[in-house]
Amino acid sequence: MKKVLKNVSFVFLLLKMCIFFGQETSTQKRIVIDVGHGGKDFGAIGINGIKEKDVVMSIANAILKLNNNLEKPLDIYLTRYNDTLISLSDRTKLAKALKAEVFVSLHCNHSDNPNARGIEVYVSKKQAEYSKESVYVGYQIEKTLCKEIGYESRGVKFANFQVLRETVYNCASVLLELGFLSNKDEGGYLSNFANIKFMALAILLSIQQQ
Repeated sequence: MKKVLKNVSFVFLLLKMCIFFGQETSTQKRIVIDVGHGGKDFGAIGINGIKEKDVVMSIANAILKLNNNLEKPLDIYLTRYNDTLISLSDRTKLAKALKAEVFVSLHCNHSDNPNARGIEVYVSKKQAEYSKESVYVGYQIEKTLCKEIGYESRGVKFANFQVLRETVYNCASVLLELGFLSNKDEGGYLSNFANIKFMALAILLSIQQQ
């Protein structure tokens, strides 16, 4: 039986996050959210015409807004704040310049198989100072999204993506494939702003728990 993606637990998750953040007394983490694609690079195109670049921008903006409304927000920066194409090297240079503690790259998936579904998390296959931390962060984010959203898990995988291999020596870094735009259920879910907000909250909570 297929999992049903959730959209009714936002208030409960927000309450849980406020309680957790209220207990935080140390210096807040510096996070770089890498908003995938942009400009002429649309990324994946969903069956309903939605573009990956727009979905991940909406998720990133929702993360910023939720974070800014907290009493003790994290120190979060985006690699792009509008529909602009930023080079991969400039994205990683920003993370290094800001001395980020966690680098999270947001993407959505696509497949010729319309039944492909679930979340994939990638970490660098290079062995570096922050390899173990990256795997841990990846598993925690995957676990939260599967629990709170109802995603099927496609696992934490190793890859040679440029944004990962150029950041893993400086901080924990992961790349998230947040569902398949080519899947009717997941593409439809990601077309709804209320669901985008819920997903952003789940990601923000999982980052804070690191």
